[in-house]
Amino acid sequence: MCSEFDVDEREEEACDREEEQGSAFENGSITVKKDGHFIHCLTVIGQIEGHFILPSQNKTTKYEHVIPQLVAIEESRDIEGLLIILNTVGGDVEAGLAIAELLSTMQTPTASLVLGGGHSIGVPLAVSCKKSFIVPSATMTVHPVRMNGTVLGVPQTLSYFEKMQDRIVKFVANNSKISAKAFRGLMMKTGELIMDVGTVLDGEEAVKCGLVDELGGLSDALDFLNGEIEGNNNALHNN
Repeated sequence: MCSEFDVDEREEEACDREEEQGSAFENGSITVKKDGHFIHCLTVIGQIEGHFILPSQNKTTKYEHVIPQLVAIEESRDIEGLLIILNTVGGDVEAGLAIAELLSTMQTPTASLVLGGGHSIGVPLAVSCKKSFIVPSATMTVHPVRMNGTVLGVPQTLSYFEKMQDRIVKFVANNSKISAKAFRGLMMKTGELIMDVGTVLDGEEAVKCGLVDELGGLSDALDFLNGEIEGNNNALHNN
C-alpha cells in the first residue's frame, strides 16, 4: 500500500517531467541522459532572428534566447555535453556569427548535426562545434553576404559587408578542414545558383571538401559526445 508521501512524490516527479517537456517544445531544447551522461540538445531551426523581429508566421530561432542557454550550459555542473541540431535557412548574419563564436569557445564537449539544411550563416554554426556531422540527404548553401532591403550606396556600407564576409571566411577556415581560399571559391562560384553566386553541397560533398567532419546521424553525434565526456572524466581522475 502506498503512503501519502509516495503518491505526492510521484505526482511531483510527473509534474517536473511535464514542465521539462513543455519547456522543450517551447524553447527547442532538452537535456537527455545517454550512457550515464547528461547531454543537452539545442535546435537551431528556421531563420535566425537577430536585431529585427520577423513575422509571426516565420519559424525562427532567437539569438537572445540561445546565448543565455549556452552560458547556462557552460556553467552547469550537471550538463556534460552539448548537441546542436541544425535545420536552418540562415538569417541575421551578426546574430548567427555571435552564436557560432560563443559555441567555438565553450569547454563543454560540443557536436553539431545538420539535418535538412544548414544554409548561409548556418554554415559557421555547423563548423563551430568540436565535431560536425551531416546526414547524406542534408544540403548546405555557401554564398556571399547578402544585403537585404534598402542598401545605402556608400563606400562605408560596402566596406562593412566585405569585412563581415572576411570574418565568416576566417571563422569557417579556422574551425573546419577547408581552406579560406577553397571556401571563398565556393562562395563566389557562378553557374550553379540561378540569379546568384554560390554553391549548394549535399552531405557527402560537404564532407569531401572538408567543410563538415563526418557523415553521420544522431547516434554518431551522441557516441562522439559520450567518448569526449568519458575522456575528460578519465583525465580528471588521473590528475
